[in-house]
Amino acid sequence: MPIPGPALSASIEPNATAPELIRNFCIIAHIDHGKSTLADRMLQLTGVVEARAMRAQYLDRMDIERERGITIKSQAVRMPWQVDDAAYALNMIDTPGHVDFTYEVSRSLAACEGAVLLVDAAQGIEAQTLANLYLAMENDLEIIPVLNKIDLPAAQPEKYAEEIGNLVGVDPADVLRVSGKTGEGVEALLDRIVRTVPAPVGDAGAPARAMIFDSVYDIYRGVVTYVRVVDGNLSPRERIAMMSTRATHELLEIGVISPEPNPTKGLGVGEVGYLITGVKDVRQSKVGDTVTNAAKPAAEALGGYDDPKPMVFSGLYPIDGSDYPVLREALDKLKLNDAALNYEPETSVALGFGFRVGFLGLLHLEIVRERLEREFNLDLISTAPNVIYDVELEDRTWVNVTNPSEFPGGKIRQVREPVVKATILTPSEFVGTVMQLCTDRRGSMQGMDYLSEDRVELRYTLPLAEIVFDFFDQLKSRTRGYASLDYDPTGDQEADLVKVDILLQGDKVDAFSAIVHKEKAYDYGVAMTAKLKELIPRQQFEVPIQAAVGARVIARETIRAMRKDVLAKCYGGDISRKRKLLEKQKEGKKRMKTIGSVEVPKDAFIAALSSDSGGAKDAKDKKK
Repeated sequence: MPIPGPALSASIEPNATAPELIRNFCIIAHIDHGKSTLADRMLQLTGVVEARAMRAQYLDRMDIERERGITIKSQAVRMPWQVDDAAYALNMIDTPGHVDFTYEVSRSLAACEGAVLLVDAAQGIEAQTLANLYLAMENDLEIIPVLNKIDLPAAQPEKYAEEIGNLVGVDPADVLRVSGKTGEGVEALLDRIVRTVPAPVGDAGAPARAMIFDSVYDIYRGVVTYVRVVDGNLSPRERIAMMSTRATHELLEIGVISPEPNPTKGLGVGEVGYLITGVKDVRQSKVGDTVTNAAKPAAEALGGYDDPKPMVFSGLYPIDGSDYPVLREALDKLKLNDAALNYEPETSVALGFGFRVGFLGLLHLEIVRERLEREFNLDLISTAPNVIYDVELEDRTWVNVTNPSEFPGGKIRQVREPVVKATILTPSEFVGTVMQLCTDRRGSMQGMDYLSEDRVELRYTLPLAEIVFDFFDQLKSRTRGYASLDYDPTGDQEADLVKVDILLQGDKVDAFSAIVHKEKAYDYGVAMTAKLKELIPRQQFEVPIQAAVGARVIARETIRAMRKDVLAKCYGGDISRKRKLLEKQKEGKKRMKTIGSVEVPKDAFIAALSSDSGGAKDAKDKKK
């Protein structure tokens, strides 16, 4: 490990730091390109974390982040660094790399003047590298291109430096080579940040204005708000006001994160820090809001952020119905920590009370569900994910459908589904298989470029419904893990979609309905009826399971009745006696069928509706 280099004491007096000595920057990259490891080396080199307290992925605070080796939440940290006898304060934000957490990245970029664009020297530019680069360019940030992992045997720094140079428009020799693991080149990177990232600009004499770019809930101290000061200054014990909600609070504590909370005498222009007001109501601190002084408020709020649009919807239901209030409170607290979360109450005949939750993608769904179960001790069922459809009826009225049960009956003029613009980067040998996959998923090709001799960028327009379930898994398996995917919503298109209903003994079960493309309706019907035949226990009477589109049945399975062996007492004798007994049983079964109802156990609902194939097993395990 590198020995801390030319560092200052970790406790710079933050309220005394002039704006020209502050540098705000973030690290952006594709997932698994070494952002958190590089951040670890920076923390060590600048001396803010002692060697004995150091651990891998220091800024990743959640257990899930450490287990999966991915960053989910952006983390801000203040580090001292000295260049030419001047003591600088560097505010670094470590950002997530997965496409589902782009909203976290966009908020972090708005709080910075510069961005370190990190590329793995063994893998090169990938889809999310491009997406994050374009986000940084839209925010007019100073880009510092860096090749990481140069210590790997498979690293090809010269090749990928040329690729980055062509992309960013710099000389390949100016692309920094670093190793987050060994610390090589990290000092030079910190020096480059000081010299090239512009200092923050703001009016120190104007009324205070600070942008909330993140917030978390602390069980003891209430809402902790992370801000970037743009104008004026904030001091402890003054009254502050939130400009969107008009709520006022006393500022109990103000400080910087270095990397643990460090109370100070205030925050000035360009500084990044935290505020604690003791407020327990999570709705009082809205991401994108402007904080100002209550006695001398600013006239105009800062720009804020665009609200993220959920891409995937899924129902979240507690296995124990009495946990519904706990789930509601848990979602309230999690929304403070994850501004991209959207939810509204929903009821299901099969699953009871729950919430319809909007997510930015499948990984986002998986992480939110896991956090709810771990942090709030809940047992949850998540239904299969689906997207929003717009349906136009014969009378030209439009219906917004977020759930198959909301799909209108009767005559329909058209159904519109969301589409995305997908960018896929793949080695050239897999171009054919990737094209085949996109064509199977109703994609239309928009363009193809060779980034180098052996790397191709493919651009497709694809229906979002075809991407959200297993497209990424299929892409990885067909390209041996080498392809990368990024996508952005790009509007909607008319599509030939139908609602497939599942009928048990002639009665519709809304929970099992799905909206699918007409060509795939038969496959869905056959798969779902076969699945339910396995999951629903046999009844005293025969139960038909049917899949239907409108009034037309497209698939059927039958659960055979449980029968008593009425012939057991007949030892030989006339066949008419046996026939009489069988006819009597048949009449009884027919009479029972007219008054009987099909019992569908909760395990069957969980297994059929769950977004993971092991749903039934999970539910049984949890009950044990």
